[in-house]
Amino acid sequence: MPIKLYSLEASPPVRAVWMICEIYNIPLELIDIELRTGDHLKPEFLKINPLHTVPAMDDDGTILHDSHAILIYLSEMYGKDKSLYPKDPKGRALVNQKLFFNNAYLFPRMRNVTTPIFMGGRGVQQQHLESIKEVYDFMETFLEKTKYLAGDNITIADIAAFPSVCGLMYIVPIDSARYPKITAWIKYFESQPYSKKHNEKGAKMLGEIVQNGMK
Repeated sequence: MPIKLYSLEASPPVRAVWMICEIYNIPLELIDIELRTGDHLKPEFLKINPLHTVPAMDDDGTILHDSHAILIYLSEMYGKDKSLYPKDPKGRALVNQKLFFNNAYLFPRMRNVTTPIFMGGRGVQQQHLESIKEVYDFMETFLEKTKYLAGDNITIADIAAFPSVCGLMYIVPIDSARYPKITAWIKYFESQPYSKKHNEKGAKMLGEIVQNGMK
């Protein structure tokens, strides 16, 4: 039975879940939730996710509504490549740490700009631009120590973070001279089939919305 996933293609967390499902070959039943028309506030969706956010997942009655929780759940339930979410406590702690980094730093600093735009606002505050540059500095430091965010192999921390960074890039372009490690990391993930299939189009959609809203 396919997993029901309540989705919006422009959403970075949704695209992270799409990509991990492609990697694990997990069948999905996609249910579109359009935020700008209020689908996320309808009673039938609020029963699934009272927080009215996407993604939300229903796996035969197991309901989750946080992308990081979903990535962990899918890795433990269906993931055959255990390196993406290691079993050993130390390896898992490093992955969790970078999942929390995406949750607390990367995605919120993008959302500070995108949420007002989705609500019809225009322009962007300078403090938000500076906060994005700061988070690039953090990430470059991480990638100077390891090839990927949580070590020298890909993990679900990278899958979670990549769509967030794609969104940030439309707000503050990444200077390849200042951030060579991030640039190489991005180029790698952009080249992957699961990214081309499940991230590329949605990232461009979000980028167009953001850039129009920043004018």
